[in-house]
Amino acid sequence: WIVRHAEEYFGLTTVLENRTKLENLDDGVATIYAMEPHDVIPYGMFAFNPKLERIPRCTVLDNAGLVVNAIFSLPFIRQVYSAVCCGSVDKRTFVEKLRKGETFVFCPGGAEEVMCMDPANPHEIPIYIKKRKGFVNLALRFGSPIVPVFIFNLDGSYGYWIPKGTIMKRLANAIGFVPLFFWGRFGIPFGIPNPQKLVVVVGSPILLPKEGEGNVNKESVEYYHKLFCDELIALFDRHKDDMGYGDRRLVVV
Repeated sequence: WIVRHAEEYFGLTTVLENRTKLENLDDGVATIYAMEPHDVIPYGMFAFNPKLERIPRCTVLDNAGLVVNAIFSLPFIRQVYSAVCCGSVDKRTFVEKLRKGETFVFCPGGAEEVMCMDPANPHEIPIYIKKRKGFVNLALRFGSPIVPVFIFNLDGSYGYWIPKGTIMKRLANAIGFVPLFFWGRFGIPFGIPNPQKLVVVVGSPILLPKEGEGNVNKESVEYYHKLFCDELIALFDRHKDDMGYGDRRLVVV
């Protein structure tokens, strides 16, 4: 019920650049959909819920989307995320999904990406992935393809104020999310997001070799991490003019 109404509320559109290639991936290997941006709340991952049948290979309901564990400590929000089949993005769950060959979506930027957002500079969209290499390491361990995903119009869903400074960054790292103040539709604090017309653009899968546990080398991680960053930026650039983002750019931080 939740995801069906969210689909209608946000006028959800999905664009698959290479559906055939996605559908022809090895059924026994998990596909990692790496979604950006995170924004205030990465609620756009509801588009990958298996009940909507929009994204190839998303068939397992359990932990279909992985989010920061702190979400499940918050009343109401915890129930919503659990209802739409989300789980914790901790390493144990991540590895378990890969080992079982179960496809999932997550946002590599995480809570730290929120700290990089600046409402006074709307022309730049920060993507906190320069140091995010752990998921590439795990993908190489299991030979899982990584698919870059960008969600247009996710930014702007909420108005927000973020306290800045070193202490706040340390606090955010410690608790797993940014202690910010935000407001949604009708200006209601911590309310539902504005009804933005979300467009989820899914790129072509990046195929990674299976190097096995304990055999992943640093050069491979660096190569495929850079490839992912380049493909994500290229994906954004290919579609930004059509989406009204012509004067905006992704900034990898």
